Amino acid sequence: MRKINAIILSLSLCLMLVFNLGINSANATGVYDLPVINAGEDVWIFDDAQAISKTTEASLTNELRDLAEKTGNELRIVVINRLDYDETIDSFTEELFTKWYPTEQEQQNQTLFVLDTLTNRTALVTGEQVTSVLNSEITESVLKETLTVPLKSLQYNQALIDMSDRVVAVLSGQEDPGAPQIKEVNIDGTFATAEETDDRSATIWMVVLLGLATLIPMVTYFWYVGFPGN
Repeated sequence: MRKINAIILSLSLCLMLVFNLGINSANATGVYDLPVINAGEDVWIFDDAQAISKTTEASLTNELRDLAEKTGNELRIVVINRLDYDETIDSFTEELFTKWYPTEQEQQNQTLFVLDTLTNRTALVTGEQVTSVLNSEITESVLKETLTVPLKSLQYNQALIDMSDRVVAVLSGQEDPGAPQIKEVNIDGTFATAEETDDRSATIWMVVLLGLATLIPMVTYFWYVGFPGN
């Protein structure tokens, strides 16, 4: 009987594992799950995870379209919900870049940014012509500095806006604006020091004692002689 129960339990666990893997696979995004977007095509944002607002998507689309028209450099943004279990964000982005731009000629002026919202991992791949402007140092800074703060608080709209603004500036021939400055909170200035607390407490007690010293004799006097009018 114990053996039968053990077999049933093992089969149940196997079925649950297969079921969970099936669900995860269905929600995962592979390279060939995405439609092909060719170089020069007027499609700039593919939000498979539905993580950004329509307003942000429209704003980014206008910015990226304007970049392409003025410079010939194209930046496309892809947002997915999760990767296949055997993929990394870098391998996925490289494969998608090759799928969309299969020849070296097509890749020259292309930049592809991918965000996985499950892990908040990001990757940025560029063509050879773009790499001379958007170099590895700037790329690393974009991924590790520009995006860090908004992604930590799951602010996907702000993260993509900050990334796009910086990359577009560089691809437009402007000076790299760098990562947004993080304001430090002066914790020391927001709390009273021990000395300040003691001084305030002493002042309050002094006022209270002076008030009592004035009030108590008056109350005592009227208690004995009676209040006026009585």
